Parts: sequence; C-alpha cells; structure tokens
Amino acid sequence: MSAKLSTRILWLSDLHFDLQNLVLGHDPIARLNAAIEFITQHYADAALCMITGDMVETATVENYTAVRTALDALPMPWLPMAGNHDKRTLFLQYMPLPDSAQSGFAQYTVDLPNLRLICLDSLKTGADSGELCAERLRWLKGILERTDTPCAVALHHPPVPLDLPMLDPDRLEDSENLMQILAQYPMVKHVFCGHVHRPVTGCFNGLPYTSIRSVLYQAPPPMPAWDWDSFNPAPEAPDLGVIDIRSEGLNIQFTPFCSADHCVTPATT
Repeated sequence: MSAKLSTRILWLSDLHFDLQNLVLGHDPIARLNAAIEFITQHYADAALCMITGDMVETATVENYTAVRTALDALPMPWLPMAGNHDKRTLFLQYMPLPDSAQSGFAQYTVDLPNLRLICLDSLKTGADSGELCAERLRWLKGILERTDTPCAVALHHPPVPLDLPMLDPDRLEDSENLMQILAQYPMVKHVFCGHVHRPVTGCFNGLPYTSIRSVLYQAPPPMPAWDWDSFNPAPEAPDLGVIDIRSEGLNIQFTPFCSADHCVTPATT
C-alpha cells in the first residue's frame, strides 16, 4: 500500500522583532533565534514556515532588514504577513513576497501538493484592529473562484470573537464580509490567525479556526480577569505550530521551542 501524501508547514506569529530594545522585558532577538535553532534541529524538512503578522515591534528599515536576515537562516522558505505593528510601505519594500502577491498589498497565494494557502493582508493603517477593504476582498473572491483544490486562509487579525474580552475588540473589523465570502466556498478548510498571543481553536458556522501564542510574549488567559492597566505578559512558553496536511484533513500541534523564562528580564516593583 502506498503512503498517503502529507505536507508539513510550520507556523510562527507575532515576532515583534526589535534590533535595539527589549519588548515588555522580553528579548526579541534571542526569542527568534531560539525558534530558528529549534526548527533547524527538529523540523528542517518542513515545506515552509508561515508567520502571521507583527513581524516587527516598530516599523523601521533597520528592524525589517534585521528580521529578514535572521529569518533567512531558516532551512525552508518563509512567508511573512502584515500585522498592526507593521507598516505596509516598508513591509512591501523589505519583506519577500511571492509573485502571486496582489499589487499594493501583502496578500498572496502559495500552492502546496495538497493545499492552496491564501495569506491575507489585514493591516489597517494607524489602528490595532484589522480590516479587509473591498479591493482586498475582491482579490480573495477572485482567487477562490478560480480554485478547486482545498484551501486554508491565514491572516493576522482573528475574523471571529475568541471569547477574549480585552482582545476581541481589536479583531478584524467588518469580519462578516470575509466570513460570508468563505462560506460560499467549501474548499476553504481552515483559518489561521495571530494577533491575540493566545492559542484558541474553534468552529464558526462549520469553518474551523485557530490562533497561536506569540514568539515573543503571551497575553494572559481571560480568567482571572485583567485590563490594560494591569496587563503583564503571562509566564507561558512560546509555541511553534506544526501543521501536517493530508488529503483527508490537517493536524496542528503546538510545540514550545524554549522555556517561558528564556531571555526575560523580571519586572521591577
């Protein structure tokens, strides 16, 4: 009996890379290096690594140049996506995008042996929340109309509420427009998102979705309740998502690539 075709992709999110500074007491250079070293040691045979947004903490030429140099050490191609900390003009200039990218936006498709991955640009300039304007949605619908293979959609901002009271207000605005489009195309099998720095999985009108922890720091769980005045990163390890795609479906494993206290400076009181 022949083996079933399987494709493995890796998933990172919310690098918040900064060349000069700690971010909330966490070292973004050391955290990203730890992820790259772990991937190189354990998952070098993966087809690609997707990164669901917030490539940098502050959008500067120096940060984009440095994070690209760091990520080029990965043993597989990597796919950047734009988040609210990114700046589209610099992102388009300094981040590598496939030839399939929509002009003026950081959204594109990548074809794998048993999946078409559709990466969307949900950046809304000057806002923490996200948007998909009519132009970006028309591009997406055009892609889906010409596709007859299974698809997964990836973007920074969650398109549905995740029951995270402090984070849900900054999800994708007018997300019903996206979800109505996806509902028309049964070949869309899964939605991947970042932004919330928490692992959440669920199903919205039959469409599964998953978010992931950040490479750098984690948002606290919703209980006990917290607000932005009392916010401190949760002492949780960062995750690498390992996604195995087969003809009958996909499987996602969350794998810590370093300890929670790796390169963290304790808060002073």
